Amino acid sequence: MATLHNTPIFPLVLGGNTFGWTSSEADSRQVLDAYVQAGGNLIDTADVYSAWAPGHSGGESEIVLGRWLAISGKRDQVMVATKVSQHPQYSGLSAANVEAAANESLLRLGIDTIDLYYAHFDDESTPLEETAAAFDKLVKEGKVRAIGLSNYSPERIREWFNIARENGLTLPVALEPQYNLVHRKDYEGALMQLAQDEHLAVFPYFSLASGFLTGKYRTMDDLKGKQREGMVKDYFTPAGLEVVAEVDRVAQEHQVAMATVALAWLKAKPGIAAPIASARIPSQLPDLLAAAQLDLTPEDMRALDQVSAKVGA
Repeated sequence: MATLHNTPIFPLVLGGNTFGWTSSEADSRQVLDAYVQAGGNLIDTADVYSAWAPGHSGGESEIVLGRWLAISGKRDQVMVATKVSQHPQYSGLSAANVEAAANESLLRLGIDTIDLYYAHFDDESTPLEETAAAFDKLVKEGKVRAIGLSNYSPERIREWFNIARENGLTLPVALEPQYNLVHRKDYEGALMQLAQDEHLAVFPYFSLASGFLTGKYRTMDDLKGKQREGMVKDYFTPAGLEVVAEVDRVAQEHQVAMATVALAWLKAKPGIAAPIASARIPSQLPDLLAAAQLDLTPEDMRALDQVSAKVGA
């Protein structure tokens, strides 16, 4: 089992992107309570969630999570991961921006320290030396416990590590890539090798391909008018639908939901600390949690590997 700050990480990370967006605050709190009750201990959010929604400005997820932390009294039972670079008011990774955004996230979350702070997207307009030093400063000040990287190329991650080692800066410990059964090529290869070389804990996002791997979108008509239409429509290829059919077959064999199988496949991959998945409403959470207990057979893994390798081939 992977660890963060010497604490074993539950095999499922709860995604907070729906909090205050597609999840009401009441539903968000129920999901959080149930996740912790099941043993879950890492919640993933970002300062930009959910700036894209009409009438939102960013920070909504952190506010909902922060209020739950205050009301529930469960801060000591969970670790909080959040991210910087995409908030409309705190765009990019300049030193001044990183510090200001971190301070705002701490206020919204109502906590003293962010357990895992990600550089959300690379900012090539800012020297990596400046960004790496800014993250290191937050760690040394006690505002951040550990550093993570998301949506970086392998080359830029290696450059970050080189800069950090040359200057005695805090090294990143986590990587958050897009990775799932219908989106493999970006992670498998140089990025996966780098994660292994640097002993990074890997937390895949879009683990369920925005719901495509749950089986609820079997035709374009199923998707029409849904909030995730733009995110899912590209998966509707013969190869993508073949993956869905195979996930369905394996799920029926194990008498579990398709989401459980898709997450269990990720969990079983080398170097994966835990997949990230979100529950919009409390009734969606049990299928996600079940992945922590499901161990797919070697035959299951081979079948899923083979069918998913055709996507994008």
